[in-house]
Amino acid sequence: MGGVDHNDLARFLAIARHRSFRKAADEIGCTPSALSHALRTLEERLELRLLNRTTRSVALTEAGEQLFARVAPAFLDIDDAIEDLGKFRGAPSGTLRINAARASAEMVLLPLVTRFLAAFPGISVEITIDYAMVDMVSEGFDAGVRFGETVAQDMIAVPLGSKQRSAYVASPAFFRRYPRPRRPEDLRGLPCIGFRFRNGRNYAWEFERDGSALTVEVNGGLTLSDQDLAVKAALDGAGIAFAFEGQVEAEIAEGRLERVLEDWCPYYAGFYLYYPSRRQLPGALRAFVDFIRTADVAR
Repeated sequence: MGGVDHNDLARFLAIARHRSFRKAADEIGCTPSALSHALRTLEERLELRLLNRTTRSVALTEAGEQLFARVAPAFLDIDDAIEDLGKFRGAPSGTLRINAARASAEMVLLPLVTRFLAAFPGISVEITIDYAMVDMVSEGFDAGVRFGETVAQDMIAVPLGSKQRSAYVASPAFFRRYPRPRRPEDLRGLPCIGFRFRNGRNYAWEFERDGSALTVEVNGGLTLSDQDLAVKAALDGAGIAFAFEGQVEAEIAEGRLERVLEDWCPYYAGFYLYYPSRRQLPGALRAFVDFIRTADVAR
């Protein structure tokens, strides 16, 4: 049981994160066959099977799940400790990995990251677009960006920008064929572009006016899992789309999209950068959090 090579553990963690030998090999910079050999060596030393492998899938065994849950945070602490040494070199360095939904990445995160990279050339940033809430530690992310109301209470959250407001839009050509909705309930009789989360749940459109809130399950021939595509479909006349004001303000100003039910559109808490509470933040994440506060984008 002794003599386990820490490099083999690191390779196991990469395979477990990606559930793929090929993707893990790309991350580490070796061949899938070398990873397979390292895993086999680790399993032999532990006298346990850690993965169930087929030609199409990779899944953790119960023992593999337990090892991953215990070892992944420890390796993260090691990475953090190494990154913290950057203060002795006079400037932060390392890689910052952020998980974000596309709307938040386009509207607030990417412009901020662009300025951040110019100020900290020793840091690199990886942004992964994902609408689902993920376990950042097990997935290898340092932070995420989501709406404040969706961030778990055990996370530390830093506001990014101001509140966001919804917008329901369609093309002028669409409204030449269909009547404009006067109340949210009118949407049930109109072609609307639905939004579906990765977990399969459809988003029910939310409305609020004079203290009265309601949701509407919309219908239509098109359902998407990307808001940008929904806006493009609305521009093509496919139906009414849900978006945020910041996503469609240019199209509305240019007359390519028209807004409806504006007096029913609520404000949301806005986007937040969130991350797990740790004794010591990785150097790159600490620099980014400090930059956000210094740049005064949190108002």
